[in-house]
Amino acid sequence: MGLIIWLIVGGIIGWLASMIMKTDGQQGIILNVVVGIIGALIGGWLIAPLIGGSTGTGGFDIMGFIAALIGAIILLAIINLFRRGRVR
Repeated sequence: MGLIIWLIVGGIIGWLASMIMKTDGQQGIILNVVVGIIGALIGGWLIAPLIGGSTGTGGFDIMGFIAALIGAIILLAIINLFRRGRVR
């Protein structure tokens, strides 16, 4: 059950990040999920300790969600940088 929740939340985070970075038209649902999950890993590892979010799998809180969203936005910015040579 935890894997399904990770995929759903990852998809939502990836979709929100792609809407913020204006890359939603270029991505499908699978890439949104991948970006969301990898962004959650980046956010959980780097950003969550700075803003007081949950870094473990024990719980879900809004700060952890925000950290995952920031991580996904950072990941999309890096992808755009290498894909186009600039960040949108």
